[in-house]
Amino acid sequence: MTEQTDMLEGTPLIKPSSTDHPLYDPIVDACRTVFDPEIPVNIYDLGLVYTVEVNDDSDVNVIMTLTAPGCPVAGEMPGWVADAIEPLPGVRTVNVELTWDPPWGMDMMSDEARLELGFM
Repeated sequence: MTEQTDMLEGTPLIKPSSTDHPLYDPIVDACRTVFDPEIPVNIYDLGLVYTVEVNDDSDVNVIMTLTAPGCPVAGEMPGWVADAIEPLPGVRTVNVELTWDPPWGMDMMSDEARLELGFM
């Protein structure tokens, strides 16, 4: 095993969120107002939001995915998320980036989303 492999082996697939930042919960609530147009569940409970990172200057970075790379709203969804978060008091800037790694899977949905879609 090389040294580089050892370093990557324990690396989480998804960057951790700033869950202890006071803006975290309002940002999550804002994400829950954005819906995938093809699925009647918000993007947060669908598991599309991987990371909500907030720095000391209240700059927000969201890393998210879509249900499939060919999603018809791929070009619009990051803007919808940014538009939902930007008006929150205390937020300075918002950056939303799409990733396909790891790919989204139905196992990433919350129990609420599974129930809403009839998977429970």
